[in-house]
Amino acid sequence: MASNGRRRVVVTGFGAITGLGDDAPSLWDGLKNGRSALGPITAFPLSDEWLTQIAGEVSPDWNPAKRIPAGDHKRMDRYSLLGVYAAMEAAEHCGIDFHSGDPYRRGVVFGSGIGGIITIEMGHLKLINKGPKRLSPFNVPKLMANAGAGNISLALDLKGVNSSPATACASGGHAIAEGFQFIQRGNADVMVCGGGEAAVSTLCIGSFSAMKALSTRNDEPTKASRPFDRDRDGFVLSEGAAALVLEEESHAKARGAEIFGEVLGFGITGDAHHIAAPDPVGTGARVAMEHALADAGLSVTDIDYINAHGTSTPLGDAAEVAAVKELFGDHAKSLAMSSTKSMTGHALGAAGGIESVAVVNAIREGVLPPTINLDHPDEGFDLDFVANEAQERPIRYALNNSFGFGGHNVSLVFARYEG
Repeated sequence: MASNGRRRVVVTGFGAITGLGDDAPSLWDGLKNGRSALGPITAFPLSDEWLTQIAGEVSPDWNPAKRIPAGDHKRMDRYSLLGVYAAMEAAEHCGIDFHSGDPYRRGVVFGSGIGGIITIEMGHLKLINKGPKRLSPFNVPKLMANAGAGNISLALDLKGVNSSPATACASGGHAIAEGFQFIQRGNADVMVCGGGEAAVSTLCIGSFSAMKALSTRNDEPTKASRPFDRDRDGFVLSEGAAALVLEEESHAKARGAEIFGEVLGFGITGDAHHIAAPDPVGTGARVAMEHALADAGLSVTDIDYINAHGTSTPLGDAAEVAAVKELFGDHAKSLAMSSTKSMTGHALGAAGGIESVAVVNAIREGVLPPTINLDHPDEGFDLDFVANEAQERPIRYALNNSFGFGGHNVSLVFARYEG
């Protein structure tokens, strides 16, 4: 289906690194089989005063040198390393030679909610303990929130659009929406889009815990992320990155690329309600989905599946369910909606990219990833949340929702590619 007569934008590659594995196939295999990536925090030592002691960490066996030259590692914060690693997998997957052709027709939009927080923390400790003369000259280029996009552009010789949204948990979704738009209106032929985050750090865990935003189910980490369940008590912070290669359709066809799906449209709104809490009836989320459908030229009855933002917070889950029921009406009972954060945890600015990889694979295979740990749906949560086990079901059109602190709402429409 053409996107309102405009240039069509297809997905020709993707990459990911999460607690489920260091590539996109591992992510998808874990999701469709209902595996949890969550466990005890190992990134820093913990004492009993830490209320939350669990997270979703990338395997300690991960070796970034598999794709990134070892000499570059000290120049990047962990979040940039994760992002470049995922982007390089996506580049390999799509089959483009990024070092030939016109680099000004290729670009990157790669978001992060927090950026180089580990560099900031370590730099501040060195400043306090050893003084300003001991600070590293690499600190600034490592801690910048746009360093992920900058390093991806360097690695892949992307000289066109180079941008980095920082819209909290909506950053990855915003990045894909922006990349889609740049191709659609003719500013680029190829865009590498997604997000990265490495916020399993003392300041982030401590600060989110102080907000009462994190789960404290420390004795059962694999059961702690439980979107839509009445016993949910907060989200589980995770790290990771994901990237999609978006390409103009005729450009992809001319080089004989395999096409994995299509981006049809997006909707972006702001809640203007509270800096951290969602609008309780989900008005901003509803309008974002509504705008996404309008941009794609679809009606509510066209949607088969929604990959929910679904963080496992009491307020957030309730607002999203309210928004879906209000917008979709009777069709809400016919579509399926699941939260893959039940397995990955919440990777903040990387979440939109990670979940877009999940949606593209769900559409390709006709498999809906489950919402695990959904034992007792909360009152009024009477939709098909794909509880605990994946479902086989043909999907033609799907939404991917990403909502962030600050009232940022992004909804993306993906479709099965039909030529």
